[in-house]
Amino acid sequence: STNVRPAGACPGRDGVMDLPERWHTGSDSELKVEKDGASDGESKVDPGVPEVPAPADDTPEVLNKALSGLSSRWKNWWVRGILTLAMISFFFLIIYLGPMVLMMIVLCVQIKCFQEIITIGYSVYHSYHLPWFRTLSWYFLLCVNYFFYGETVTDSFFALVQREEPLRILSKYHRIISFALYLTGTNTEFGWTHVTLLIVVTQSHLIIHNLFEGMIWFIVPISCVICNDIMAYMFGFFFGRTPLIKLSPKKTWEGFIGGLFSTIVFGIMLSYVMAGCRYFVCPVEFNTNSNSFQVECEPSELFQLQDYALPSVLESVTGWTTVRLYPFQIHSIALSSFASIMGPFGGFFASGFKRAFKIKDFANTIPGHGGIMDRFDCQYLMATFVNVYIASFIRGPNPSKVIQQLLALRVDQQLHIFNSLKAHLTEKGLLPALQEATA
Repeated sequence: STNVRPAGACPGRDGVMDLPERWHTGSDSELKVEKDGASDGESKVDPGVPEVPAPADDTPEVLNKALSGLSSRWKNWWVRGILTLAMISFFFLIIYLGPMVLMMIVLCVQIKCFQEIITIGYSVYHSYHLPWFRTLSWYFLLCVNYFFYGETVTDSFFALVQREEPLRILSKYHRIISFALYLTGTNTEFGWTHVTLLIVVTQSHLIIHNLFEGMIWFIVPISCVICNDIMAYMFGFFFGRTPLIKLSPKKTWEGFIGGLFSTIVFGIMLSYVMAGCRYFVCPVEFNTNSNSFQVECEPSELFQLQDYALPSVLESVTGWTTVRLYPFQIHSIALSSFASIMGPFGGFFASGFKRAFKIKDFANTIPGHGGIMDRFDCQYLMATFVNVYIASFIRGPNPSKVIQQLLALRVDQQLHIFNSLKAHLTEKGLLPALQEATA
């Protein structure tokens, strides 16, 4: 007789394969293990798929003892719930500590996600005896971070960079230095490393770019993803009946729809609370006088209450003719909708990736949740959308950056631009009015 088990199951104590909890929907077309007529523990494993060691369960002993009387389903529910509350508390703490701490946390998360994926890659490539795989992978991480964040530092610390001659030279030749560093490490093709860099470093760089636009552009999107993850899990846990996608058998339509509506409502409410606070809405800028970052500004129209006329259908239901909202709340609907509809596809991609290498989670950093990459698979896709959204609908010309570029020009070029601008303002009839106002 044969015992049907799915590919990627973990060896059990009886010599056959135990199905991980997330993959209880395996089909007959998956891996079959011969229980009779084969040696103990022997299985038909696809030789083309590398074996990746499964991380051990590191749930704290205190939780294991406290929840020992529960079924595995409810035990997992309580472990995930307790650790989720702990992570949310930590999230509030780093928000309180300010934008620089947030940026440092993003960099730490980037490094940990990179380490988790590269560890899997090393298990794959180790069998091919590729030399220096891990060393060169970390070297490429440094090179790519130098390329991305070098330009960010130049933009944000322009005055400091121009004052210091070594920094000015590094800024001027930044791209050629970055390319030379990259070529130094390229002595073989590391497709795994390059894809990992594309997924992890590029997205974390976009997250920090969003932070510079104002912490609200970081907190609202990331909170929407967290809310969707929690509410989709809750709706799916209690009401889920209809499978959503085969790559993630535990995801259901009930959880997907419940998470969508919950996240939209949450995004509107959170945006209303945060849009009235300058600490969250002001761009993060570097003050050359105090040599520190500041978040002080006069809020733009995006964060000022305005009256909006309600459609006739809503007017007949509510009895209101207008509603007073922050314009950002309207944008939050787009952000929360993307977090609920498209954001989970980052998780689907991660699920397919993990199933291909026969692992349940990227790591076991967070009990009940897996690795850091398991928690941030949706966040990276969200970061790209927010960055594109800001560039397309929010960000306009930045006068301070224009002035920075003008000051970097030669004197004759500055005079040429001055005369051209003067002629333009005179032609528009604005210059005399400006002169009278200053007289």
